Amino acid sequence: MRRPTLLCGDAGGFTLLEVMVALAIMAGVVFTVIGAVNYHLSIVERDRRETVAVLLARQKLSDLEEEKDIPEKKEGTFAPTRPEYSWEMTATPTEVESLRRMTLVVSWDNKKRSVALVRYLAP
Repeated sequence: MRRPTLLCGDAGGFTLLEVMVALAIMAGVVFTVIGAVNYHLSIVERDRRETVAVLLARQKLSDLEEEKDIPEKKEGTFAPTRPEYSWEMTATPTEVESLRRMTLVVSWDNKKRSVALVRYLAP
C-alpha cells in the first residue's frame, strides 16, 4: 500500500526567505569582486602611465646631456608621439663647484601627476 504524500510540513526545498538571503549574499560578493577588479585596473593604468613618464624622462635627460650649453631652465612636450606628457628641466649649481644638478620633471593629466629625475653633471 502506498503512503499518502503530505503537501505541507515535510516538503523538501528552500523557503523564499532562504533564497532571498542567498541572493543578497551573492550580490554582495559580486559587487565586492567587481569593485576590487576595478580598483586594481586603475592601479595598473596609473603604474603604466608612471612607467611611460619615467622612460620619457630618462630619454630626455640623455638628450639634454648631449647639448653643449645646458640652460638653467628649459621645457617642452613629447609631441607628436606623446603630447599628453610635458617636461620641465632646471639646472642648478651645487656646493661642489664642478657639478651641476639637473632636475627633469615629466607631467601628465594637466600637470596633476608628475615624476622627477635628478642627475648630476660634471662640465
